[in-house]
Amino acid sequence: MRKMKNTIKHKSILFLALLAFMVGNAQESKKEIDPSKPTNLYTQFNTLAEINSGNKFNTYGTRLNFQYAFNPDNLLLVEVPLLYNDFTEKFGLSDTRVRYFHALKRNITKRLIAIAPYADITIPTGSFKNGLGSDVWSLAAGVVAGYVISPKISMFPGVGFVHVTAPSGAKSQSGVSFQTNMSISFSKKSFLFVNPIVTVLAKTNWQAELNYNYIIKPNKLKVNAGWIPNFTNEINTFRVGATFFL
Repeated sequence: MRKMKNTIKHKSILFLALLAFMVGNAQESKKEIDPSKPTNLYTQFNTLAEINSGNKFNTYGTRLNFQYAFNPDNLLLVEVPLLYNDFTEKFGLSDTRVRYFHALKRNITKRLIAIAPYADITIPTGSFKNGLGSDVWSLAAGVVAGYVISPKISMFPGVGFVHVTAPSGAKSQSGVSFQTNMSISFSKKSFLFVNPIVTVLAKTNWQAELNYNYIIKPNKLKVNAGWIPNFTNEINTFRVGATFFL
């Protein structure tokens, strides 16, 4: 009888330990992600409706963006735009973009939260003749740092080397790009990215990105609306879309 009681006791302790482990894992899996910081890397699928308004033509369509996080420190992004040009009256694939991020170091200090090198390639898959592509390869590599200014404001400045291949009848170009991406959190569910970008090539290109995000369901779904003005080429891009975290 005593032996049976000891066996039951040991099994009960083992069961309670297993239950505690399962509850702990469940609580860990329910931890909310924080997409307001670009150096936080998550697997996700983004779908966007897009309008590009220029002086001579406009393009309309959708931009599909898939990001796969191999682990918390490595992420691959593939972006595929499908656009219609109202001047050429052509619809099709525009230029494809591939990016890779690696969070090299995290939590260096209380304020310096990350250093992340990246590689960024734009592939000329769109037809230049149909007004859907650029007819050049764009290759970039650089580094982004995450810096916390306050509980509501973080900055993610970056610098990179840029090389653009030669289109027909022109020369290839190399230069540098600078960005000062700022994340402003209004609440736990809403935040805004403000990102001035300067690319110095043979001609300096000035543009900005403003992207407002609202989390509908934590860890699952957010929506966003953005404006990307290119001051140099006088093109305004407007986007609205949704992000599904996988």
